[in-house]
Amino acid sequence: MASLPSVAVSGTLRLEPDIKIHPNTSVAADKSTSITYQKGQRISHNGIAEPIGKLDSREALSMIKESTNVEQSFYMPLLQGCIEKNSVAETQIIHAHIIKTETYKDYYVMTFLVNVYAKCRAMEDARRVFDALTLKNVVAWTSLMTGYVQNSLPEIAIQVFNEMLEAGAYPTNYTFAVVLNASSSLQSIRLGKQFHANIIKYQLDNDTSVGNSLSSFYSKCKSLKSAVEAFKRIKEKNVISWSTVISACGENGDEAMGFRFFTEMLCEDIEPNEFSLTSVLSLCAVMLSLDVGAQIHSLSIKLGYESNLRVTNSVLYLYLKCGCITEARRLFDRMDSMSLVTWNTMIAGYAQTMDLANDNLLAHCRGKEALNTFLKLNRSGRKPDLFTFSSILTVCSRLVALEQGEQIHAQTIKTGFLSDVVVGTSLINMYSRCGSIDKASKAFVEMSIRTLISWTSMITSYAQHGRSQQVLQLFEDMRLSGVRPNQITFVGVLAACSHAGMVDEGLNYFKLMQKEYKITPVMDHYACLIDMFVRSGRIEEAFDFVKQMNFEPNEFIWSLLITGCKTHGNKELGFFAAEQLLKLKPKDTETYAVLLNMYISAERWQDVSRVRKLMKEEKVGKLNDWSWISIKDKVYSFKTSDNSHPRQAEMNKLLDELLEKAKRFGYESPESFEETDEEDEGKTSASTVYHSEKLAIAFGLLSTSYAAPIRVVKSVTMCRDCHDFIEVVSLLTSREIIVRDKKRLHRFVDGHCSCGDVGTLL
Repeated sequence: MASLPSVAVSGTLRLEPDIKIHPNTSVAADKSTSITYQKGQRISHNGIAEPIGKLDSREALSMIKESTNVEQSFYMPLLQGCIEKNSVAETQIIHAHIIKTETYKDYYVMTFLVNVYAKCRAMEDARRVFDALTLKNVVAWTSLMTGYVQNSLPEIAIQVFNEMLEAGAYPTNYTFAVVLNASSSLQSIRLGKQFHANIIKYQLDNDTSVGNSLSSFYSKCKSLKSAVEAFKRIKEKNVISWSTVISACGENGDEAMGFRFFTEMLCEDIEPNEFSLTSVLSLCAVMLSLDVGAQIHSLSIKLGYESNLRVTNSVLYLYLKCGCITEARRLFDRMDSMSLVTWNTMIAGYAQTMDLANDNLLAHCRGKEALNTFLKLNRSGRKPDLFTFSSILTVCSRLVALEQGEQIHAQTIKTGFLSDVVVGTSLINMYSRCGSIDKASKAFVEMSIRTLISWTSMITSYAQHGRSQQVLQLFEDMRLSGVRPNQITFVGVLAACSHAGMVDEGLNYFKLMQKEYKITPVMDHYACLIDMFVRSGRIEEAFDFVKQMNFEPNEFIWSLLITGCKTHGNKELGFFAAEQLLKLKPKDTETYAVLLNMYISAERWQDVSRVRKLMKEEKVGKLNDWSWISIKDKVYSFKTSDNSHPRQAEMNKLLDELLEKAKRFGYESPESFEETDEEDEGKTSASTVYHSEKLAIAFGLLSTSYAAPIRVVKSVTMCRDCHDFIEVVSLLTSREIIVRDKKRLHRFVDGHCSCGDVGTLL
């Protein structure tokens, strides 16, 4: 029986024959000649093996007459070349030549041919060659099984294993590694345990390669305890053993144990390889352990892995995960070579830091960097994949960058990724968050396959745009199609009921969620119901519902209650809700601004002084009110107190004109009681006319063509006055105006807003 090499963690079969290499000798070029071949040599006209550069397989085959006897060492490098080129056609040509020269009688050549066909993903050819073998030993059986596993046919690999046992062949450590890999692919812990029992029967459970495979199998089946036990039974643990168990800890959520194993590994004087380093760096990223990760980064450099792409990608991801965008960018710019994973990591990292940013202005800067990185990726010649498109579309949605999103949409069509469900869902979210609900709907309709996430994304998109009837219709279509809704789906449904004032229907869906689908309500569900009561003017019922919850209300719920109280004139409950919000966010400037303005409007000056004192103690600054608009890939930012814009006079004039026209439509500019410095206490401000989003909209009206939508991003929550004013402006100018503030997206069309005029506002 041929000896088999040790198994790697991946269970990939590597047959490395002991090829007979003959020295350069003179041979007679006649029919009885025995031809030998070394890679890098050729047979000359006089039978002498001469050095060449790279010999094409067709050229090599053409030098041999059909009746010439050819040793196996001639074909092996040619077949190995077929694996490297992944060429089925070339393998078939060599196979035909093997038959002509009757080398098919050489068992080793034909066994290796099974492996070649399998590696080239031609399993039907591999099976035919295998079935034609007069003698089938464990090498041939294992080669065939490996091919099926590598070609995503694990069930057939298991069948072949059973055929092997019935034929009387005995499995080796390598065979068990392959079938354990098949069990992992099938996520069948029951099947894997049966193989484990056979491994014990054959007394192979202490073998290094088998132990590694067992540990990997149990890890993928989410049985960390069994994975660790399999690791501990290994007598001679190599670096693969340690890497496997460290990775198992990360895959199963026990990062602390993974760190302990890595420390033990170093104490055992086992030098980490790229896999163990990437595994422990992944643990650091999950635990946001920047200090430990930096030490491991230094260790990797010391061990010579500074230019290793896997390790560098892991370090890059760690820095991004920990929010160290500057360090990550510095590392990225220093890299000599990059894989698509590197680019994707950087783009996804920027997308993540947008969510972690303290304000929308910083998030906008991060998003622009992501778009620039995506542009550089395209210029590099590499083709984006579905992960790239998904990340960059998420960035576009956060930036409200519709033009860039449409360009990327076109690129997904060109590259063939539009049919992917992940990309399709990302397009729905991008168009929705950019205020283009009709294009989001079109993207949904054009999807060839719809998953739960796709349906839910479209339902929540309709809900955010106030399309309540379409939400409920789509929800019923989803149920009829056999897709089971989840928690998020019902958030969209309840939000739609809230927006339409359908209290009874909303309560019925709330009961349906719990009784039929056994979904336990979470905070978002209660928030929708409270919003439903608030919009209907049933403020006291909303507060009663809060008391029924099993958990403390969050910031969003208190904000809803404050808005409802202000809208419906229930000041006392509004003050109570604002005080509760202040307890949750004691350093939030917006919360103080809301509470302060409420007390000033009620002329409760003692409470005004108390709030100002708290602001001073907590060192709360003014609202950082910024807005920006993107026009032709250029970003223009505006701040309330900044009058330095070159077109400031034009914008002010336009706003004054719009203000006068708006008054004719019933708009009244209220006295604004904004958060001011202590020395200005009691003074009011007329600057609401020039709030940042109004300036941005005025600039957009002056700088874009007639009827072009205007899209503005604002760093804080929009105030009620601005909201009411923009509603009238959308009617006066016949423009669609989209404003995404800190809380939600507002889409103004013909004097109406998608929030239903009850969105959380300052």
